[in-house]
Amino acid sequence: MNLLETTTHSFVIKIWLEETADEAGRGRWRGRITHVGSRKHCYFEELVDIPRFVSPFVEEMEHGPSLRRLWRKLRFYFPGR
Repeated sequence: MNLLETTTHSFVIKIWLEETADEAGRGRWRGRITHVGSRKHCYFEELVDIPRFVSPFVEEMEHGPSLRRLWRKLRFYFPGR
């Protein structure tokens, strides 16, 4: 494994609006995040779930910023619970 492989993770995030005829204009946002390397994925209903999925991958990295610092940045962009 080279340094880039141990210090980089890629994720694909897909977001869509789900609404039925009864919910016109009141649909819910849904999403799916996939870790490209492992193909692990999860579905989410709130953006705050994105950092929760990413965190374990960051913890496994050999080098890089602390998880706490990354978590603060992600929570800034995805405020929530």
